[in-house]
Amino acid sequence: MTRGAPIPDTVTLHVPFRIVKRGGRKEMQLPHGAVQPCKSDSTLVKALARAFRWKRMLESGEFATIAELADREGIAPSYMTRVLRLTLLAPDNVEAILDGKQGPEVTLARVMEPFPIEWDGQLPSLCSRRIK
Repeated sequence: MTRGAPIPDTVTLHVPFRIVKRGGRKEMQLPHGAVQPCKSDSTLVKALARAFRWKRMLESGEFATIAELADREGIAPSYMTRVLRLTLLAPDNVEAILDGKQGPEVTLARVMEPFPIEWDGQLPSLCSRRIK
């Protein structure tokens, strides 16, 4: 448009995107290469917070066993052990999750699957974008 041109009544803008299910909710995913806003996954962040809180409670001696802590929290010990494994994630991966830079393929279900304990073995398989 130029300065003297009339303003159109309607402007149509086409943005290619797709809707994907993530963590039980729908999310808009822009095409590869498009700048996507960083938004942390609250489910992943909550799981990380729980894992580190439970680890601190066990290490402090407040609870002697995982079974005792799981009973107090009202959850299954097997679930607690899977969540506690998140404390073994590399600091880069934890930071990427907290900053929302973990990539769309990183979900709570995927992070709860067995992963290498060695930090170098976790990247780039777990988080698609390594923090610089």
